[in-house]
Amino acid sequence: MFERARSIFLPAAGVLVLLAATVGQPAPAQAKPVRIAFGDIASVESLNFLIALERAKERGVEIDVTFFKSEDIAAQAVVGGHADIGVGTPYALLQKVKAPIRMFFQLSALRFYPIVNTEYYKGWKDLDGEEFVVHSRGSGTEAIMNLMAKREGITFKRLSYVPGSEVRAGAMLQGNIRATIVDAPNRNLLLEKGGDKFMVLPMEGVDASDEALYASTDFLESNPETVDILVEELLTVWREINKDPNFVTAQRKKYGLLADLPAELEPEIIPYFTESAKSGAFPVNGGGPEAVKTDFEFYAIAGQLQGDPASLKIEDFWYLGPLDKAQNKLGRM
Repeated sequence: MFERARSIFLPAAGVLVLLAATVGQPAPAQAKPVRIAFGDIASVESLNFLIALERAKERGVEIDVTFFKSEDIAAQAVVGGHADIGVGTPYALLQKVKAPIRMFFQLSALRFYPIVNTEYYKGWKDLDGEEFVVHSRGSGTEAIMNLMAKREGITFKRLSYVPGSEVRAGAMLQGNIRATIVDAPNRNLLLEKGGDKFMVLPMEGVDASDEALYASTDFLESNPETVDILVEELLTVWREINKDPNFVTAQRKKYGLLADLPAELEPEIIPYFTESAKSGAFPVNGGGPEAVKTDFEFYAIAGQLQGDPASLKIEDFWYLGPLDKAQNKLGRM
């Protein structure tokens, strides 16, 4: 997900943003607004998600979004019944506590970059016994670093948690941390501002879900029309962005999203979505069985899933019915 580059906060982390339906279309049978728990800040890199929510709103879905400081807190909100839908990849939670939740749409594939201060480190082996900073406990960035430690035969002194790529990049520039993992815009920022002071460590063969939507099984089964609309709009927006990243700026203007974004951040929007689309970060099929199998392999190697990946059952982690319906309606890609 969107771990976000030099991004702007909505008024405050944890603020409730009401996305109420205003268009005179027949609304789904909703007893109350859909409560979405987002374990990060609203930023440039979440514009695609915010656009899809606005489009769902136009089709009569009422949505409340709460922005939390981390994915694990968002997951707790969903498991505790304080939110209906969460954003993240709660594989470990699903397996360890058998929480009655399922993922149902792959929002993004992992596209992150380990970066170090060259005054201290020149390669992976130099990180043996050192601290490394990731996004949050249970996040894709943590999984990546667990995987790379195994691949490189090193052991970190500890993994520390600092939510937000832009926050970690700022800390790198200030010299407060020496090694972290960031998204593409913040990688570019560090290399532009730091010159030879920073370097990106090589990392290949990491292609799994970064973020997905998940919900309680009760919510998914009790609100099929609402879920169908949300999945259809997500799939539509993702495909439009992959065809033309300029779609984001047009939709942002239409809906007045991130109205307080500083002028200097405006130029980041198109490059971010252009690079993300080119790298396949936004799946045009919303995931599906093959993506889940890739996740099983990655998160098992990374230590967040136990057992033989081939023995894991898709239905124990994912609810693919709405995605299948949406692809049948919108066309398979």
